[in-house]
Amino acid sequence: MRPMFIRGPLRARKFLRLAAVLCLAAASAAAQGPAYDIAYIWRPDQADVVAYKAKVSDILGPDVARRLRVVRAGGRYGLVYLRNGTRGPAAATAKVHTRFLAARGLNPAVPVRAQDWAPPQSAASAGGAPAAPPAAGETSALERDIENYVRKLRHRGRIKGNERSAWLVYDITADKKLAGINEDLPLEAASLIKPFIAMAYLHGVDAGRRPYNSEVRGRMERMIQESDNQAANWLLRRLGGPKAVQGFLKREYGGIFRNTSIVEYIPAGGRAYRNKASVRDYSRFLYALWTGVLPGSAELKRLLSLPNPDRLYTSSPGVAAGTEVYDKTGTTARLCGDMGILVARRGDGKSFPYIVVGIIEKARSARSYFDWMRSRGDVIRRVSEMTYEEIAGRHRFADFGERGAESRSAGNANGSPENRAGG
Repeated sequence: MRPMFIRGPLRARKFLRLAAVLCLAAASAAAQGPAYDIAYIWRPDQADVVAYKAKVSDILGPDVARRLRVVRAGGRYGLVYLRNGTRGPAAATAKVHTRFLAARGLNPAVPVRAQDWAPPQSAASAGGAPAAPPAAGETSALERDIENYVRKLRHRGRIKGNERSAWLVYDITADKKLAGINEDLPLEAASLIKPFIAMAYLHGVDAGRRPYNSEVRGRMERMIQESDNQAANWLLRRLGGPKAVQGFLKREYGGIFRNTSIVEYIPAGGRAYRNKASVRDYSRFLYALWTGVLPGSAELKRLLSLPNPDRLYTSSPGVAAGTEVYDKTGTTARLCGDMGILVARRGDGKSFPYIVVGIIEKARSARSYFDWMRSRGDVIRRVSEMTYEEIAGRHRFADFGERGAESRSAGNANGSPENRAGG
């Protein structure tokens, strides 16, 4: 049966047809900048994408369905709307589609750089990548383990009653969410929003509207690697301020930043309590970053990989030596967090990227900032170790000999990880 909210109301049908007509007109008129299509899902199984195409076609109607294609890219199958238009109109169309798809519980539509997509039967060409995390399936035992760990800490008084936490773990290789606890809860963001600021600026660079000279690059590096608040505010001012950046994120990447709210510059001393985001938003951002969908993805990866103390690998002996880390920490007297991508390597050399996001938020400022920061940072480190164990088990690291899995000494931890306010 056709869904009533599309097939019933005439206005909704006309709205989608008008969006499709505008898409075609914009595609034919596009003459500047890179071209964009719209992606809806990526899966390792072609049958899953074919079934998903039927759902999308039924919801968005025949005008959109005629331009939907099942393609293959980067070893996965995807559903793509062949639009071949500029980024702005593509983002607007994706936003319209997302409105209808989200109402039925489907993934958001996301603009993706257009290319010569390979058909499903051709596996050799096309270097495309997934546009957003697929819908989550069953969670693993890891979620229960994290919940039990946090519960024990509360029982022992190591996490107080006025503190709440949120966690998300995503196995990129398997396209599977392994844990999601309070994942849509907006929490204080602190410095965790700094990669969003970097992406907003690189969007303008990618479109040819903003320079990326040595001064800007230096500010970017200080903002990410050193968590420099002045550098972050310098970039925010050049983007038009917090309100402009918030509007940009919602307008261009609303499918990713659903629970993000950037409303203020980072105050002196790093007391950023009003900016908020959810761990699921961070996860969607990191997934899009890893798969190359975001503007300046390569530069963002470089920035996030710059050596610095973190809470996912540094001082975490349970995570094998040599594991790559792309991350950003966030710290105030009321928040301790880290969000990042780790790339574990099996003994045969194969790599397995995965996302870990952990945040602990306190209702009131801690009396002893450094003690609270260190202890909550250690909680995140333990969850990161638990996650590595899960990834290693799922992908049979032991069968190939765990590469670099020997215990790491404290000397391998690059010094004290908790030494920067606002980081």
